Amino acid sequence: MINPSPVTDSEIVIVGGGAVGVGCAYALAKAGHHDILVVEREDDVGSVTTSQGAGLCGQVRDSVERIHLAMHSVATFRELQSTEVKPDWNEVGSIRIALSERRAEEFHRLKAAADAAGLVTELIDAAEARRLWPLMRFDRSTAILWCPSDGFMTPRAVAASYRHNAARLGVRFATGTRLEGIDLRHGRVCGIRTNRGQAACRLVVNSAGAHAYHVARMAGLELPVFPVRHEYFVGMPMEGLRPTLPCFRIPEMTLYGRVRDGGLLLGGWEPRSLHEDPRTYPIEGAPPPVTTDWPVLDSFERQFAALFPSSGPIPKNWVGKGWPTFTPDGRFLIGESSQVPGFVMAGGCNAHGISGSGGIGKLLVESLFNPDPSPYVRSLSPDRYLQHPGSWQESRQHAAHVYETYYGV
Repeated sequence: MINPSPVTDSEIVIVGGGAVGVGCAYALAKAGHHDILVVEREDDVGSVTTSQGAGLCGQVRDSVERIHLAMHSVATFRELQSTEVKPDWNEVGSIRIALSERRAEEFHRLKAAADAAGLVTELIDAAEARRLWPLMRFDRSTAILWCPSDGFMTPRAVAASYRHNAARLGVRFATGTRLEGIDLRHGRVCGIRTNRGQAACRLVVNSAGAHAYHVARMAGLELPVFPVRHEYFVGMPMEGLRPTLPCFRIPEMTLYGRVRDGGLLLGGWEPRSLHEDPRTYPIEGAPPPVTTDWPVLDSFERQFAALFPSSGPIPKNWVGKGWPTFTPDGRFLIGESSQVPGFVMAGGCNAHGISGSGGIGKLLVESLFNPDPSPYVRSLSPDRYLQHPGSWQESRQHAAHVYETYYGV
């Protein structure tokens, strides 16, 4: 374990050392802002939700802005892969498989958006898909979209790579440090209090994941950021599963996967989500533990069996599970609050925190230091919820719906 930095006065304090928090630290430092302190409660970065990530990174989205964000993340992972501490980036490509004509039409729209964004994709036939993924059946497919620059990484390695490279640029990491309060002067952020001391600062960036709601409350703000359970499993090693096989997504089955440690990593989005109200647990604690839901994981396997014939049930070797956070409109929360100047959000990632971390850092820099940020960046401001607060229960239901319709057309 690296010895934690002392809690000292800083221009910027980032709360949360997951992939988003340390990714933002790296992006800010690269942009010339080096007086940064990252405060993380655990003894190392990337130890909580990040450590449970599946690690897929896909760039195909339904808008040019979202595609550009994902492309910047891939560019960041490539850049970090050439450094001393690597994110374990594997650019194996990905296939997206349609099983209906309606979904095939969506793929053509996605292809058009990718073309407009400058992302190379290709609609391929079943024969080419079998060449890429020999163990999978494609006779039911109505369209297959191939993106050669997609890939996967090891989530904790991503956090470690961000930390190492940000530290080289002067960023300090106060791990094993619990945030206890945010100080305001004349309505503006002026410092933080922790169990290891206090520090003055100009900006506090909230990247606290499942505790983002609590950190916002410390500044007097109530933001609708809701933890929603997500699970996947990794099967035992299986003959023919090579690490170079592409990632895959099957929207009609709400499934995604890749090869991991010689076995099949398979995850999915549940039609009836399990979600938490962050007001029911304190910042000193943690969300309720995620108990492995074997019926849900078995349902992923049963669905996938139609495309992946095997000799029987897949022995499950490991289960990844955690509480990624979702927002009611399915968009990130990025930028400074106009109600509490100096309080900044970088969260509500809707399960795109690790894969989107490079792009999120870029958008954060633009939101804070570009005098004329793009309309897209402005649309991600936390002010959209602070100026027009809705019913808390409705917001929670909308956030859950975003998860449940993740692959909706």
